[in-house]
Amino acid sequence: MDRAISFESMPGTTVAVLHGDQTGEELLLEALRLLEADVIGFKVERQDFDLSIEQRRATRNQVVLDAAAALREHGYGLKAATITPEGAGDVGSPNAILRKQIDGRVIVRTGRRIPGVRPLAGVHAPISVIRMAVDDAYGAKEWREGHDLDEWAYRTEKISRRTCRIVAEYAFTHARRIEAKVFGGPKFTVSPVYEGMFKEELDAAATRHPDVRYEPQLIDATYALLLTTTGESLVIPALNRDGDTLSDLVMQMFGTIAGAESVLLAFQDQGEIAVAMTEAPHGTAPALQGKNIANPMAMILAVASLLGYMKGEQPHRASRSIYEAALETVSDGIRTADLGGQASTTEFADEVIRRVRTKIDVWSALADVER
Repeated sequence: MDRAISFESMPGTTVAVLHGDQTGEELLLEALRLLEADVIGFKVERQDFDLSIEQRRATRNQVVLDAAAALREHGYGLKAATITPEGAGDVGSPNAILRKQIDGRVIVRTGRRIPGVRPLAGVHAPISVIRMAVDDAYGAKEWREGHDLDEWAYRTEKISRRTCRIVAEYAFTHARRIEAKVFGGPKFTVSPVYEGMFKEELDAAATRHPDVRYEPQLIDATYALLLTTTGESLVIPALNRDGDTLSDLVMQMFGTIAGAESVLLAFQDQGEIAVAMTEAPHGTAPALQGKNIANPMAMILAVASLLGYMKGEQPHRASRSIYEAALETVSDGIRTADLGGQASTTEFADEVIRRVRTKIDVWSALADVER
C-alpha cells in the first residue's frame, strides 16, 4: 500500500454499527474487517450498538432508539441480521423501529449476476427493486368481527403521496444511474384509489425524466414477465408488501439471496439522501451458527454499498474494490457451500480482503493514470 495515504478519519465517515443475532452477527464481524484502515486505506470511525434480542429485551428497545439517533447524526449505518420475536408484547422488529425513527422511505435491493453461478431464465443484467419502506400492509390496523364461519378479518392500510413521490423519483434517478428501464408498478386497475396514487406518481416521475425508459406493468404481469426477460437492466418500483416478496424472488433468480446487499434510505426535504443503512437481506440462519460455513457475500457487499454513499474519492475507490474483489473471488472458484464450493466463511472473507488490499495498492501506484 502507498504509505503516503493518510489513515486519519475522513469527514463524515463515522458509521453506526448495529450488531445482531446468531449467524447475522458472525457475518457482520467478518464484514467489519473490510473497514479497517490497513485494508481500505483510510480510517472509518465506528459507534457500536448491541441490537441482539437479549439487549433489546433488557433495554425495552432503548438500544434501538439510541442506534436510530446515531444513524440520524452520522448518516451511515451497517446492520447485522436480527431476530424478530413472534409473540405479542415482545420487543418486535428492530427494523420497523429504525425505519420509523429515521423516516426511512426507500429500500433498495439489487440482484446482479454472480460469476460462475447460473441465473434463472435469461437474466444477466442487474435488476433493482425500489421498495416503499413504510406503511401499506405493514403496521396496518387489523381486527376481527363475528364468530365461527361468520368471522371476518379486516385490515386498514394506508400510503401517503409523499412516500409515493419519493419512491417514484428515486426509481427514475436510480434507473438513470445504472442505465436501466423503469419497469412494473402496482395493481392500479383493481385499486384505482389506493394503488392508483402510486401509479400517478410513477407517471409524473416519467414526465420529469423523459430520458429514462418507462414500461409500466401491473404487479402480476411484472412477476410473469421477469421469467421471460431478455436480460436488460430493470428498476422495479413497488409498494411495501409487493417489494418485500419481489425482492426475494429477484435475489433468488440470480442464484442466492446471499448474493446482494439491502439499503434503507432516508431523505432530506430537498430530496438528498440523509441516511443510508446497509445490511444483508437474509435472516439470522440459526442452523448455521457457529459452523463457519455461511456465505458472507451479502454482508461484505453491504460494506461496499455503504462506502459508495460516502463522499470523496477514497470511499468510492474502496467501494468499487470490494465489489470487484467479492465477485472475482466467486469467479475464481472460492465459494461457500451454498454456491457449490468448499470455502468457509472466514476463508472467503480472507480472500476478499487480500484482493481489496492488492487493488488499493495497485490503484494508488497508478494515481497518475486515468481509470
